[in-house]
Amino acid sequence: MGRAALLLLLLVATAGRAGVSAAGGPEVHSLRGSWRLRNGNGSVVLRGEVPGCVHTALHRRGLIQDPYYRFNDVMYRWISLDNWTYSRTFKTPFDIKKWQKVNLVFEGVDTVAQILINNITLGRTDNMFNRYSFDITSVIKEVNFVEVRFLSAVSYAAEQSRCHKAYSIPPACPPPVQKGECHANFIRKEQCSFSWDWGPSFPTQGIWKDVRIEAYNHYHLIYFSLTSFFVKSAQQWSLEIESIFDVVSSKPIAGLVTVNIPKLQTQQTFGVKLQPGEGSIVLLVNINKSSAVEAWWPNGHGKQTGYNMTTTFIMEAGYQIEKYSKAYFRTVELVQEPIPGSPGLSFYFKINGRPIFIKGSNWIPADSFQDRVELLSRLWLLLKSAADANMNALRVWGGGVYEQDEFYNICDEIGIMIWQDFMFACALYPTDQNYLESVRAEVSHQVRRLKSHPSIILWSGNNENEAAIASNWFSIPYADREVYIKDYVLLYVKNIREIVLAEDKSRPFIASSPTNGLESVKEGWVSQNPYDTHYGDTHFYDYNNDCWNWTVYPKTRFASEYGFQSWPSFSTIEKVSSTEDWSYTSNFSLHRQHHENGNDQMLQQIGHHFKLPQSTDPIKKFKDTIYLTQVMQAQCIKTETEFYRFSQSEIIKGEGHTMGALYWQLNDIWQAPSWASLEYGGKWKLLHYFAQNFFAPLLPVAYEDKGVLYIYGVSDLHADRKLTLRVIVHAWSSLEPVCTLAKDGVTVKAQSAVLIYMESINNLLERCRNCTRKSCVITFCLVGEGGLQSPTNHHFLSSLKDAVGLEKTHLSASVSQRDDVYVFVLQTTAIAPFVSLDVGHIKGRFSDNGFLMTEKKKVVVFYPWEPTSVEDLEESLTLTSLVDVV
Repeated sequence: MGRAALLLLLLVATAGRAGVSAAGGPEVHSLRGSWRLRNGNGSVVLRGEVPGCVHTALHRRGLIQDPYYRFNDVMYRWISLDNWTYSRTFKTPFDIKKWQKVNLVFEGVDTVAQILINNITLGRTDNMFNRYSFDITSVIKEVNFVEVRFLSAVSYAAEQSRCHKAYSIPPACPPPVQKGECHANFIRKEQCSFSWDWGPSFPTQGIWKDVRIEAYNHYHLIYFSLTSFFVKSAQQWSLEIESIFDVVSSKPIAGLVTVNIPKLQTQQTFGVKLQPGEGSIVLLVNINKSSAVEAWWPNGHGKQTGYNMTTTFIMEAGYQIEKYSKAYFRTVELVQEPIPGSPGLSFYFKINGRPIFIKGSNWIPADSFQDRVELLSRLWLLLKSAADANMNALRVWGGGVYEQDEFYNICDEIGIMIWQDFMFACALYPTDQNYLESVRAEVSHQVRRLKSHPSIILWSGNNENEAAIASNWFSIPYADREVYIKDYVLLYVKNIREIVLAEDKSRPFIASSPTNGLESVKEGWVSQNPYDTHYGDTHFYDYNNDCWNWTVYPKTRFASEYGFQSWPSFSTIEKVSSTEDWSYTSNFSLHRQHHENGNDQMLQQIGHHFKLPQSTDPIKKFKDTIYLTQVMQAQCIKTETEFYRFSQSEIIKGEGHTMGALYWQLNDIWQAPSWASLEYGGKWKLLHYFAQNFFAPLLPVAYEDKGVLYIYGVSDLHADRKLTLRVIVHAWSSLEPVCTLAKDGVTVKAQSAVLIYMESINNLLERCRNCTRKSCVITFCLVGEGGLQSPTNHHFLSSLKDAVGLEKTHLSASVSQRDDVYVFVLQTTAIAPFVSLDVGHIKGRFSDNGFLMTEKKKVVVFYPWEPTSVEDLEESLTLTSLVDVV
């Protein structure tokens, strides 16, 4: 067989796999790879990868250091102030004369650029979140020269702001502590790339997604999506399949579409007609009633079943298209209805008709340079870590990016529900015609791209912009308020909401977060107080009050943001700093903190319950402080999250029925102090280990009120359980319990929080004779049949700085390998609070960490994320407990 024939066979095979049969099918040719990159005056010329950006290109070529190293975010400002150009030549890999239409398609351009081919301007881009397609049929040659001439995003934003003369659109600039750039709200670009209170300012330029040539005749499929519905009257699942084509033909094209889902014995054929221009086909497929459909469930509530589906388009003219996809079946409702005994409305999600308590966190971009997140392992590790900590949801926050397809695919697979913000955050925005047109295209593109994902359960218009107007963050004179409210409604309601409702009827939409939901709508979309606990969701931050005091937390319907900062591990900081930086008060430590007074606030919060480090060894003092910030953060967010979980089934003084807890934030964008529970690189902070417990499906939670100890049984399980509650009181000075109590026959109700135990502290201390508040600690767990057991929880009776009897302990660990994991056997000579195992730069996570060790021996498993050895682990291991901090 000749080489050409073999090649053709291969092409047919691969094209078939890609979902298009070869005969007459489109030619798709990617232009990813190496491009030429130059700065404005041509003094810097280099190769740059596409997808990619200028910063990573410069770093790869050794022209700059790691942008995250020390003070480089400020040192490298010049890069984003320059205007860069990407260019390359390419040979047209097909016969131009054979095709009616040839397009140059950019999946993502960051951000403001002029696009040229063979020195002819095709158009301009001004929105990072848009897909751009340019018709090059009349200008393409056998050899072509493509140029993408970027304009500095910083200069462009400033210019746009200057041109908006009618009235100002605040905020102009970020707070100085963020060391950022101004007028981010005037450019449709990742808002936090101009800096945030947890991240640096790197306003990138680059072709950040795929770029390709597409050649076709007759028609070409651009968007393909499917959404599921359950028709109650017929007790039947149906799928809405939408296909959007670019139709080149001047006449309508008729044909047949067959949809086949073998596992559900469902096959339907439809006669269709494609209209010239943007032709769309919407098909409704009813699933065979005799097939049992397995629904898609969130993590912890069932399986994430998907069904293989083939959609075949056979049209009169042109070629056959075969589209392979996965069909998922799930319904979502956002329930906002009156609650007996409470003013206001509920705010909770029902998935497949079942109310689900939402447990999770908030997602921010995983890197300032999106091309560095291309590594799937990075995304997978971060999302898998969320699921491993018993989370079932993440909010993709509105100051970042609409995440890549793979992000949502992983969430579909592992059952992580997504609350999806549109990309507007903490600002007011312009509403001139050009801006609105750009936003409309962005929203339409993103909804079409993402709506097939069962993981996405909510669209939300923006982050905190309703609150910004309602609470007058930007000191707008009362007389001018109406102008901004009108702009707000125009942008989020009359444009974004309108498009979302037209494009996607399968999931709810809210205009902002926090919002009062239906109450905000009633008040004209901007409510008087979007933080009202009786409606919608709340964001809550309080760094001054003692975080162990649960009474400061709002008994809200839904807590969608709350948190406390901590520092990342020394091993994470070490990579981007030098020896002189290793102190809590160094220039570096101040530089890295982008939240006003953040470092002091952490010390103040630590000071409520712990003694601050006093070591004369500066590096030990720094490491001890880092450790304490992580202990403090973990304990604070534990207290707050447990408060939200035990409030789910009760109404007290008209407040309660809390049905969601999403702490701020899951991940980090760089190595710095922040609210994250996962460090840059994926290492688990102590908070993430605590989350694994405080989000456990079954958990006893304790709190004190007026001298009485209350223990609630919190359950996400789908059935009531009869369990035993074990309460153990320890003196700090002894590994032998002072007294134990087992309460049998405790009923913990399905998917609720019920009071299962109460006793006055005085009674308890009397019962356990030798105990005072300062000398003892309480631990407790729930145990059931068949190995069902909750994590062991703890309740402190006093601050640990006042604890009496805590002794210097000798902690030791032996390490052994078992299959592909490592077993650490820990031993202690005394009770050890907040025992932390740290293996430095070795990537992986432990089964448990930061725990209260009340027994002589404990077994902890290490799950490596890369090859390691017993020797490496032993050498890298640092064991720390609270008594090691001096």
